[in-house]
Amino acid sequence: MPLADDSADAVMALLTVHHWSDLETGIGELRRIARQRIVVFTFDHDVSRGFWLLKEYLPEAVAVDDTRAVAVDRLVTLLGGARVETVPIPHDCTDGFLAAFWRRPEAYLDPQVRAGISMLAQTRDEVLQPGLARLSEDLSCGRWHRRHADLLDREVLDVGYQLLVADL
Repeated sequence: MPLADDSADAVMALLTVHHWSDLETGIGELRRIARQRIVVFTFDHDVSRGFWLLKEYLPEAVAVDDTRAVAVDRLVTLLGGARVETVPIPHDCTDGFLAAFWRRPEAYLDPQVRAGISMLAQTRDEVLQPGLARLSEDLSCGRWHRRHADLLDREVLDVGYQLLVADL
């Protein structure tokens, strides 16, 4: 990065490390630039793959992250140690990442929403369409709401998102 050593009090990487072609170099750059703190917002792939959308409707999309997901413990090691905090996702999250719409399933039928979710945007449409058709049908007939009635009253959901905080 075109920044001097120790040039920032803190640096952040938000839902990005799984896209890096050279993780070690990327984390090394964060460590080089940060004076006091590095914050990484990421996900535990083993937990996120159990998310209802992926498990029930789009299991084929999980293959996209199977090849690039970074284990939280590996990130902690590369950071030289970090505090790991679970980040429950509120039902009205507006960010647009994969599980942001966990209580608003109709959003996943919107191509613009899917285009903002790397796992779905990078999975061929013909792979997604059968699962999306099942989701649409389940929403139309009320099956999704019956199956996931326990989610409808929840304010937050743990879908595997983690905040790693490394104090230097």
